[in-house]
Amino acid sequence: MIAEEPDRLQPLSDEDRPLLVFDSGIGGLTVLREARVLMPDRRFVYVADDVAFPYGNWEEATLRQHLVALFGGLIVEHDPVACVIACNTASTLALDALRAAYPAMVFVGTVPAIKPAAERTRSGLVSVLATPGTVKRQYTRDLIDQWATKCEVRLVGSVRLAALAEVYMRQGLVEEEAVREEIAPCFVEKDGRRTDIVVLACTHYPFLVNRMRKMAPWPVDWLDPAEAIARRALSILPAIAAEAPVARHIDVAVFTSGRVDAVTRRLMQGFGLTA
Repeated sequence: MIAEEPDRLQPLSDEDRPLLVFDSGIGGLTVLREARVLMPDRRFVYVADDVAFPYGNWEEATLRQHLVALFGGLIVEHDPVACVIACNTASTLALDALRAAYPAMVFVGTVPAIKPAAERTRSGLVSVLATPGTVKRQYTRDLIDQWATKCEVRLVGSVRLAALAEVYMRQGLVEEEAVREEIAPCFVEKDGRRTDIVVLACTHYPFLVNRMRKMAPWPVDWLDPAEAIARRALSILPAIAAEAPVARHIDVAVFTSGRVDAVTRRLMQGFGLTA
């Protein structure tokens, strides 16, 4: 069912409508950070679906229905100019369903950066580090068939990394051995060649990339798609006129659980958001 637009006495112009950035947790902040650099005059709403985190625990059909229903309310409440799904799991699972349910809304998805990895690798050995849901999705395998047939791509599903990133961003601590265990399957040696690119196919993972570098058995290119996602959003949004007055605005963070503790509130403030 397509949600109807609320009545507005004074409809917002596209310049005033916010860009909504969505993730299951705080991982999408990596995309928000890049988007704010590229679009400093744009207003943002960040939505963390923490009541449903982690998405890996959901059945696919149930999660898809949850996301479509959730966005119905978000679109009505915030009237975004576009929605960035800064989550590989949500994008590969529900992007088509969201576009079908809300055809008037622009959605920008996040998918594993397999194409640029295939273009950059020298060894021909590429690993995709993702959540188990993204790894098992046919969408991911179709990307490999389309763009990486000349490479050997290893799909690595991490059960713990997203949660480790959440803890790290809130507490500043992480179990380095746990990080080592999660990334170890990414590193392959074959016929004198070594994995040289690891695709970070979860927006949470860049928060841990320095720890990953430290615990990696050899240097690799950790491919973070956040800037590319932000540039894609910029390319499809209407430009804000240079002569338009710069209005003061508050960028907000919304948590679907309705619960925001003091640590999370400070974290959001660090990203320029009011929770």
